[in-house]
Amino acid sequence: MGEKSFRAKQIHEWLWQKNAGSFEEMSNVGKSLREQLDQHFSIERIELQDQQISSDKTIKCAFTTYDNRVVEGVLIPTRSRTTACISSQVGCSLACKFCATGRLKLMRNLTAGEMVDQVAYLKNQAESRYDTPLTNIVYMGMGEPLLNYKEMLRSTELICSSEGLGMSPKRITVSTAGIAKMIKKLGDDEVKFNLALSLHAADDDKRDKIMEINESNNLEALREALVYFHERTGTRVTFEYIIFKDFNDGIEDARDLANFAKCVPCKINIIEYNPIDDGEFQQADVKKVDDFAAFLEARNLIVNVRRSRGKDIDAACGQLANKNKAIKKDERVLK
Repeated sequence: MGEKSFRAKQIHEWLWQKNAGSFEEMSNVGKSLREQLDQHFSIERIELQDQQISSDKTIKCAFTTYDNRVVEGVLIPTRSRTTACISSQVGCSLACKFCATGRLKLMRNLTAGEMVDQVAYLKNQAESRYDTPLTNIVYMGMGEPLLNYKEMLRSTELICSSEGLGMSPKRITVSTAGIAKMIKKLGDDEVKFNLALSLHAADDDKRDKIMEINESNNLEALREALVYFHERTGTRVTFEYIIFKDFNDGIEDARDLANFAKCVPCKINIIEYNPIDDGEFQQADVKKVDDFAAFLEARNLIVNVRRSRGKDIDAACGQLANKNKAIKKDERVLK
């Protein structure tokens, strides 16, 4: 367009540092250039459609994309940290039996910008509503991040860039249901962010029953990929383990998990189950959870028992399924 190069830097800052939603907001860019940009380009920022606040201060946001799809992001404030949980896809293709998002069909991948938009909005909510900085980001919302690899990686670069949101990659965790070849690719790309594997069972037969992905990415393949990832990055892996009553909550299950976890330096997050509509699974008894954790700790493993937040607004782990009334109306339009 014949403009000086510094204009590009100005526009970049408005888009990625200040999260501008229109060219008119770019006050240090000349009016004639703003008008030209408005004629030739569009900024497809996600828009807030609905917001719910839990009794524990968790905030669930439903965002509408430029093509009228809906995704959800969650702000999770605790005493020690404030975390943005963001989505990487509209819907999900993996159909894990315990996850409400898995009941939704996959509509499309989100762009890097749509992922950054979620972070920017939740960051603003943390600062304006709770007067606290956003400390952590987890790709644990709707979708499988490693099936949207290029855009997911680009979004982390924009979030961490000094010309973007300027956050440390060590504050970011990308969670996967377990795609071995893509875990290896993370190692090849020598990513600096953290990796979490949604394991939930350390026995192939049990994992097959709850996670279809295990049939093509079994525990041995995942073990090999995790070893490769750690060798290339030096990053400790997190194992996420939702514990279900009378399914994966016994001492034998804990022994299987301890044996699998030895493959790489790791920590284990034991997550209480959040019921979804069908009632196929139930929360494990508190004593069995405590015994399970104690067994792992006795084997020198780092264990955290995660108590879910935002359950009263369906914002907890595994509950994101576009259940807001306003969203259901839009879903009927889409159908």
